[in-house]
Amino acid sequence: MLARVGRQRLELTEVHRFPNVPVRLPDGLHWDVLRLYRDVLDGLAAAARSNAGLSSVGIDSWAVDYGLLDGDGRLLGNPYHYRDARTDGVADAVHRKVGERDLYAVTGLQFLPFNTIYQLVAEGDALSRAAHLALLPDLMTYWLTGSLATEATNASTTGLFDVRAGDWAGDLIAAAGMPTSLFTPLRRPGDVVGALRPEVLDDTGLPASAVVTAVGSHDTASAVVGVPAADGRFAYISCGTWSLVGVELEAPVLTEASRTANFTNEGGTDNTIRYLRNVMGLWLLSESIATWRRAGTDGVDDLPSLLAAAAEVPPGGPVFDTDDPIFLPPGDMPARVEDACRRAGARVPATRPELVRSILDSLAAAYARTVREAAALSGREVDAVHLVGGGAKNELLCQLTADACGLPVVAGPVEATALGNVLVQARSLGVVDGDRWALRELIRATQPTRRYEPGHRLSA
Repeated sequence: MLARVGRQRLELTEVHRFPNVPVRLPDGLHWDVLRLYRDVLDGLAAAARSNAGLSSVGIDSWAVDYGLLDGDGRLLGNPYHYRDARTDGVADAVHRKVGERDLYAVTGLQFLPFNTIYQLVAEGDALSRAAHLALLPDLMTYWLTGSLATEATNASTTGLFDVRAGDWAGDLIAAAGMPTSLFTPLRRPGDVVGALRPEVLDDTGLPASAVVTAVGSHDTASAVVGVPAADGRFAYISCGTWSLVGVELEAPVLTEASRTANFTNEGGTDNTIRYLRNVMGLWLLSESIATWRRAGTDGVDDLPSLLAAAAEVPPGGPVFDTDDPIFLPPGDMPARVEDACRRAGARVPATRPELVRSILDSLAAAYARTVREAAALSGREVDAVHLVGGGAKNELLCQLTADACGLPVVAGPVEATALGNVLVQARSLGVVDGDRWALRELIRATQPTRRYEPGHRLSA
């Protein structure tokens, strides 16, 4: 995405879109990280052709996954995908060394089987060959600049970060059996990393004056900056493959009630806390469509028609637990949804539109439950829900969410992550100024949103 930013200007242009398809090898599920880096370079080259004066680059991605580097900075292998099964049962082994209460008291992190701490323990002897860990956006930054460090908002998702101190949790790292030397110094959103390597300038055509600037490199950290709220009485749903549902706070919530509710305290831009819980998200829908496509089913690529048919399904249909671990790996998602409905004692969807409606009803119910719990556990009052990301285009999901929450839903911007990313860069360069509320004011003034009220019926 190429951004043009000024004090009253905020424009995004898509310059290069590319697939991100994992690869299943004999040893497990991996990311094709060299293909991703090649596409990053191609995207930067397209941006350079569009604007010769490009001044800064910022990188965000999903959390928890990483590459391991040797002492010379060479990648030791293709990074594993967080949906790989190698972490099955690993959390229990870690918790025998560091109890769940002790772990949560330091990290404040939601217990998910793919957290970085569990992935690193699953590496076994391979970890002894590594000198440094690079979370994926930091790996891309290293290849672009030659500078290796870890951006703090993403570090906070690893399960190895002290959320109160805002630094690596050295005692915890040692207790988990890892060398503290593996973990590189921290950067904060807005820090200037440095210039691009000469080889990158040759590959992309970018000007030598361009720099890489650290942003909220966990995409949700950037997305929350991109929430167009006017005050703190809001909840957010960053809705894509995953849905991150929560509130923005000034300090972590580390109570026993928070731990048992499995809420996470992750770092945000401007020293905030993203107090949230992961909900399985639109992965349920996208993987259902992929299953139907593999079976050669007609019409599954016409998503608008499928959603329109789902909107005509009467309310009160089957609802299931979207966070059941059976939904985590790739595979036959419709069959899993049907099985989940049976186990919940609900009617099994008989048609594709009924199954899609069941997914969206279940997600809306999970969003509403999570918003209520986040507000109760944090003491933060919530007057509206901001739904950003790709899910903001799904009108049925937005309306169902407003109905389930009993609160207005403000949908958009779709590209909240990119907007939050570029605004942090622009502020670092002095193009705009102010705190995160000033950045959000610029988003409200320049980006379209749509408001959904509880109880309204979508127009045909």
